[in-house]
Amino acid sequence: MDISLTLMGVVSGLLIGLTGVGGGAIMTPLLISVGVPPLTAVGTDLWFAAVTKSVSTGFSNKLGLVDWQITKRLWLGSLPASFVVLVLMASLPLEGVSVTFLERSVATMVLITAIGLAFKSVFHSTGRELRVSHEISFKATQRPLTILSGIGLGCIVTSTSVGAGALGVVVLSYLYPLRMTPRRLVSTDIAHAIPLALFAGFGHAFAGNVDLRLLLNILAGSIPAVLAGTALASRISDPILRYGLAAVLFVVGMRLLFSSFNGL
Repeated sequence: MDISLTLMGVVSGLLIGLTGVGGGAIMTPLLISVGVPPLTAVGTDLWFAAVTKSVSTGFSNKLGLVDWQITKRLWLGSLPASFVVLVLMASLPLEGVSVTFLERSVATMVLITAIGLAFKSVFHSTGRELRVSHEISFKATQRPLTILSGIGLGCIVTSTSVGAGALGVVVLSYLYPLRMTPRRLVSTDIAHAIPLALFAGFGHAFAGNVDLRLLLNILAGSIPAVLAGTALASRISDPILRYGLAAVLFVVGMRLLFSSFNGL
């Protein structure tokens, strides 16, 4: 048992329960920062996210917080996209330069996640305005845009493990501004991420990119923490938590980005 890794799992699990964010956006950069190779960090984190979010979704589903219709629409895009990315990664083995590129890709996605969280209310307000003023046309585009969003998330999550939480929440807050409460939004996004993370995780496992010892250490902290976070989600102010998390992610992303350049 490595206490430092378990504590990392506690922090990430708590954030997942509270916001849906904290799997790839927090855990992958942390693992890379302590010396875990980028591909191993991505592969291990996908399994970490799948197991941790399964625990959270089981709790949320009992409360009726998961919108399964929207979840299925996202899966229609994300799962096939994940398969395509896994095939491409298997046919194009990463070398030294590509590993550096992967590290920078993770850093970039963390920064985009931070920006998305910071401007989530803007996307939500814009979506709500369009939903009210152009109801028929807006509703007609919801399903195809949800599937298209799933494709984007499938590609990003499979290659970097980042994006399923924050980017998914931002997209859904825009596409379903009247249908989803903040807590239902988070629960639905987490439910979508589970089979996507598992699907991508199996691909990385077959490629040898999963460290089982590392995974068990972080899960030891994340599983009880995600239950606590899910239970506390409705009691903490969403704007304060969101802006605080956006600031932390921005710092983490910038640090990882600079580190990747300094390593050359």
